[in-house]
Amino acid sequence: MGPPSSRPFSSEATPIVDTMGDTAAPSSTPPAARGGEGHMHIGQVAERTGLSLRTIRHYEEVGLVPASARSRGGFRLYTDADVARLMVIRRMKPLGFTLEQMGELLAVTDRLEGRTPAGPLSEAERRALLDRLEGFERAARERCESLRTQLRWAEEFAADLQRRGRQAAPASPSDPSGSAGPG
Repeated sequence: MGPPSSRPFSSEATPIVDTMGDTAAPSSTPPAARGGEGHMHIGQVAERTGLSLRTIRHYEEVGLVPASARSRGGFRLYTDADVARLMVIRRMKPLGFTLEQMGELLAVTDRLEGRTPAGPLSEAERRALLDRLEGFERAARERCESLRTQLRWAEEFAADLQRRGRQAAPASPSDPSGSAGPG
């Protein structure tokens, strides 16, 4: 199955926020001082997450992290909760999770944490969601172990190259060709 289509993980409309001329307060300003939920422009989010603007826009386009709001000028605005979602995605990416899997995990955690309009969880639904969450945890642990193994092999390779470089016979100072004697 291909990547999710536009906005499959969010059914909420994006509100328009008046940021007084599209100027959001710097991210170092506490959320309470920024007003409301502390909206940030995409550049501030990129700085906080280490993700590029293009990557953040892509995650919005596929519905993983839609902007929480738009300024009157149409600029994307994000909250600390949006940054937290982006950090989950950033952490999943090097482990090889697909966009679809990222969306599934976010949907599970959103539902478990009451961030969906679906109402209260039944005990059966809660158990099913916890089982899915446990599956993601297990997969993450397995992938981390695989990466540790690959890193160990890469470090062994680098050490082997270093050892080989040190063992190579240096050229004799009196013989620029590096030969050991008469030939």
